[in-house]
Amino acid sequence: MCRNITTLRGLEPPATEAEIRAACEQFVRKVSGVTRPSARTRDAFDAAVGDTAAVVTALLVELPARQRPPKTVPPLRRLAD
Repeated sequence: MCRNITTLRGLEPPATEAEIRAACEQFVRKVSGVTRPSARTRDAFDAAVGDTAAVVTALLVELPARQRPPKTVPPLRRLAD
């Protein structure tokens, strides 16, 4: 999997909408091979990111709590430090 995608489950405070969307953008870039969406690919790319973000958000809500926090810090939290 893409090494830039970090674990979002178990973060304190919980993963934000922006963190989930950033991870989903990385995932869609990886599986589609589209690094920078063009005018032709923008709608499909954005729809895929939105759908993926909705599924990931639901997944994070449904999964049980982690026993330990993740070892890596999401990129958006690294920028805030």
